[in-house]
Amino acid sequence: MGVPKRLTEMQMRFAEFVVFGGSEGPMTQSEAAIAAGYAKSSSRVEGSQLLNPRYSPLVVQYVGRLKEERLEKHKVTYDTHVAELARLREAALKKNSFSAAVNAETNRGKAGGLYIDRKIIKHGKLEDMSEIELEAKMKQILDDYAPILNVTPQTKKLASKTPDKQPAKLKENTSTSNTHSSKENKSTPTTPSAGKPQ
Repeated sequence: MGVPKRLTEMQMRFAEFVVFGGSEGPMTQSEAAIAAGYAKSSSRVEGSQLLNPRYSPLVVQYVGRLKEERLEKHKVTYDTHVAELARLREAALKKNSFSAAVNAETNRGKAGGLYIDRKIIKHGKLEDMSEIELEAKMKQILDDYAPILNVTPQTKKLASKTPDKQPAKLKENTSTSNTHSSKENKSTPTTPSAGKPQ
C-alpha cells in the first residue's frame, strides 16, 4: 500500500475540525472524525490514525500548516498589540464606556513601558522583630528604595521608656536646668502688694 499523493475532502475537513474546532468550540479527534463524515463506530480509530504520521503523513502535514496559519493570524507583536488597545479605547469612548477606555489606555501604557510594577515580598513577621531590628529594616528599605521614593532617610532613635537609660548628656542638661530653676525661685524677691503693711 503506497502513500496517497493528495488529501481527500474528508481528511481536509477532519484536519480543519481538529485545528479550528466546531461551532461549539474545540473538538477531540473522535468528534472531528464524526464531523468530517467518518463512521461513528470507528471514529476513535480513524481519528487516531489520521493524526499518526506513519499512517497519514499528508493529514499530519496539513494539520501542521493549519496550526502555523492560525498562529500567524493571531500572532501578537508589540505594534499589533498597541494598535489593538488603541482601537479598543476608541470603541469604548464612542460608547461612553470610560472605565473600559481607561483600562485599554492603561494597558497600552504598560505595554509601552510607561508603568513599572514593583512588589516587595516580605519574609517573617514584623511582630517578631525587636525595636532595633525594625529600625534597621526600615533604614534598609529606605536606602534600597530611595531612588524611587525620592525621600531622604531620617532615622530617629526611639526614646527609652525608663529615665535611667537616657544618654548622659541629656541627664546632665535636665539636672542643671532643674537646679537653675530652683535657684531662680529662691533668689527672686517677692514684691509686696500695694496697700498691705510690711
